[in-house]
Amino acid sequence: MDNKIIPQINPDVRSKTIPRCRELGIIIPTFKQLQEPELIPDSVKEKLPEIGMQDIDPLNLFRITWKNDVKTGLFGKVNFLEVPPSLSGVKAKIIGLVGKHFPTGSHKVGAAFGCLVPRLVSGQFDPEVHKAVWPSTGNYCRGGAFDCALLKCDAVAILPEEMSQERFRWLKSIGAEVIATPGCESNVKEIYDKCWELREDPSYVIFNQFDEFGNSLYHHHVTGRALEELLGKNKESSAKLCAFVSATGSAGTIAAGDYLKTRFPHLKIIAAEALQCPTLLMNGFGGHRIEGIGDKHVPWIHNVRNTDVITGIDDEDCMRLLRLFNEPAGKKLIASLGIPEGISDNLHLLGISSICNLLAAIKTAKYFELNENDVILTVFTDSADLYQTRLQELTDERGVYKEKDAIRDYAAAIEAQKIDYFKELSYYDRKAIHNLKYYTWVEQQGKTYEEITEQWHPQYWDNIYDEISQMDELIEAFNHEVGL
Repeated sequence: MDNKIIPQINPDVRSKTIPRCRELGIIIPTFKQLQEPELIPDSVKEKLPEIGMQDIDPLNLFRITWKNDVKTGLFGKVNFLEVPPSLSGVKAKIIGLVGKHFPTGSHKVGAAFGCLVPRLVSGQFDPEVHKAVWPSTGNYCRGGAFDCALLKCDAVAILPEEMSQERFRWLKSIGAEVIATPGCESNVKEIYDKCWELREDPSYVIFNQFDEFGNSLYHHHVTGRALEELLGKNKESSAKLCAFVSATGSAGTIAAGDYLKTRFPHLKIIAAEALQCPTLLMNGFGGHRIEGIGDKHVPWIHNVRNTDVITGIDDEDCMRLLRLFNEPAGKKLIASLGIPEGISDNLHLLGISSICNLLAAIKTAKYFELNENDVILTVFTDSADLYQTRLQELTDERGVYKEKDAIRDYAAAIEAQKIDYFKELSYYDRKAIHNLKYYTWVEQQGKTYEEITEQWHPQYWDNIYDEISQMDELIEAFNHEVGL
């Protein structure tokens, strides 16, 4: 197979895995079904209402979609939250997909699906021999561990020791082996170093989200189409779409912008990162508190040439809004602003990196002087449910949250949000960022000079995203032989 994601089929492993899945009752959804759940077989839909969203049941693989209806247990329209001007302080519409309604409470379970399932159905991953290793700064390893539990595979999660305790407790509860590496959100190299140690044992298969194209493939086709669906078929709404905003992170989610650009060529892709670690903005480094957007390098799967803007977001603003959106005094202030109740009651749907995306969208609206006719799309990747210990730490550090704190935080983090640390990229700006990949990926991680050169050309990315049809054909053939 001429395929970067699945270069070859291993028929021997595949022939063992098929009866195993038959015995365990495992049916695997296609990417097309995750885009359009109405295509999911009725035999699956009949069983789903009796299965909890977080249950370890293989049928929850079909819930790795943006369209889960939490009331019925089935599927509906895309889950989203629109942030009104009365909260954002800008005229443009800011609309974000909501990740809380995925299994695990984060969209990263989809990225992990995109990496693991193609290897499983092609025989590149043997669930009886291999352990799936998920290097991550948080939600990706949770998603990988959950997918492994559904598929009855062994999971190993690698994440920095300073990540929120909710992550560690959850990973242990689901039966994953957990390896804590030194440092915080920004210490990605330490994760890579641990992966190199594990590679000495062939039973470990590394699913590195920063270089696994299955990650970007899922977001390009599933997240990208969900974002497009938010606009509906209304040509007027589509014409108003100005920007897609995403923290860079592993560069999986930002691939949804690549899809949107194929549909809306005028769209600007805005990449956000922590101001305390401005790798793309200033070739910078440092530690920060925006969990889920690991940095100090350019991910291999980031199509940098397609990125129009880099912006830095102050992690202190994110922590202030985490309190504002979740503490009683903050909720009271928000209610006083005249924000619709359905919005003010749902701001807990934004976790720390989601707040980062919101602030980047506000900067975008101010920088480009957008008005009420304009639309900005983004992704609210996870919710405040995953950061309750962070809220308690902030209370311990700063005291009980009061009305004066809420007034100050709204004024400082939203009203006073400026257009500083916001850089439009020229052709050569983009090429300079792309060239930074060399030092991580060619010098340290074994990629080739030829491929990094090839990556600069748009056809490279078009070919990868076109592999989706081959992935679905593999899944359909696998399911057919499983026979369920």
